[in-house]
Amino acid sequence: MLRLFRPTTGALRTSCRRHISGPTSPGSLAPQHSIYVSRSTNPYFNLTLEDWLFRFKNPKEPLLLLYRDEPCVVIGRNQNPWKEVNLPALREMEIPWIRRRSGGGTVYHDTGNTNFSIHLPRTSFDRHATAQIILRAVRSLDIDASVNDRNDVVVGPYKVSGSAYKIVNNRAYHHGTMLLETELGSLGDALRVSKDSMVTRGVASVRSPVRNLCWFNPDISHDAFVEAVIRAFREEYGISEEVCEVDETEDLLSIPYIREGMAELTTWDWAFGQTPEFTYTLQRSFAWGEVTAELRSKHGLILGCEFKTDDAWAREELETFGVSLAGKRYGFMDSENSLEDGPVAEVSAWLAEETSK
Repeated sequence: MLRLFRPTTGALRTSCRRHISGPTSPGSLAPQHSIYVSRSTNPYFNLTLEDWLFRFKNPKEPLLLLYRDEPCVVIGRNQNPWKEVNLPALREMEIPWIRRRSGGGTVYHDTGNTNFSIHLPRTSFDRHATAQIILRAVRSLDIDASVNDRNDVVVGPYKVSGSAYKIVNNRAYHHGTMLLETELGSLGDALRVSKDSMVTRGVASVRSPVRNLCWFNPDISHDAFVEAVIRAFREEYGISEEVCEVDETEDLLSIPYIREGMAELTTWDWAFGQTPEFTYTLQRSFAWGEVTAELRSKHGLILGCEFKTDDAWAREELETFGVSLAGKRYGFMDSENSLEDGPVAEVSAWLAEETSK
């Protein structure tokens, strides 16, 4: 459910429909403000809005974006979804996963989790300094937090905020999550994956014990956290201008970069096709013998599969089958020869099931 951001008397507000202007290229508009709060909870919109602000905002000026999303899992730019995400659990919960455009680890979003994004000129970008802005905001809410060596905000041994970064040309940003009252059970289910035999060249998430801020301050709210971050951001950069609230308006959705960016996030080429190279070794016993399969994949496509088995007859058939898998989409395999009996049919059905997880 969408819960609108309710302004308080301590902050200036405006609608941005008339204030996002100034063409930078044909079909594009330039963001003119320094503080944005999205009222949308559509993760595809918010992630694309963030990227648009990053690409088109004056690179010499600091910028802050705050938003929250409907339930989803967001993986890093260089991560492997089959390694990081419990895909069957997400399908059961009807929760999407999305590959973002920055690096870092996998995070769970819902409306109990507020996301922040601080953009700065590359020359003045300092991960520790931007983390301190968020830390001051949390401490102003009577929570004794600190920043660890990974620039994550923690309260004692518990992580309450994770961060990622992106640097392109003369611009950089630090963005992250803040757990206010998120569904930690859903978070655990969505990110609980056990695939030790999957070896990937992608970035692995660092697992940490987590807690919501409401555990330490029961009165915490999205609005209070947003106001606290805005205050800390203004104090840090001497900004007094009004806050720009945005939504999925016709004005924004008509911008080609936003419209096309939202569409790109849903495509196979982006979601799966950006997956780094990995190898997955599987073993299973069949009535006719044991099989070890070593699947190799890159950019979401199977490079090949090597089989080991003591059954000489099955070995020859499986060797041919392994070669035939090259070029197929990993995780979207059809069960070959499903109407026939024999090793290839059984192994094909097994691999189709395992790679969909």
